[in-house]
Amino acid sequence: MTFGSEHAEPDRAMIDSLLGPAVIEFGADWCGYCRAAQPLIGAALGGFPEVRHLKVADARGRPLGRSFGVKLWPTLVFLRDGEEVARVIRPSRANSIARVLDTITPRH
Repeated sequence: MTFGSEHAEPDRAMIDSLLGPAVIEFGADWCGYCRAAQPLIGAALGGFPEVRHLKVADARGRPLGRSFGVKLWPTLVFLRDGEEVARVIRPSRANSIARVLDTITPRH
């Protein structure tokens, strides 16, 4: 579980220009809530191979997280063609994540 520590954080313009379904997961490697959510997120995303998943290390003052108003981790922001469709904060069930993934995929 690595939150983008070895890569530069994407900027908002790059996120806004994404095509298709995507999920941005904001969190931190040391965050207990983030660690607990990993199996749930993995299980939900397993059924949606077409969804791009970006893990972004977040912290106070990080511009991308602030541009999305992230306050708690993990926060999952669901996008379709660069536009936010929904978000899930501190997920507790894989099926709640999968329901939102279903709304951003081309199946609809």
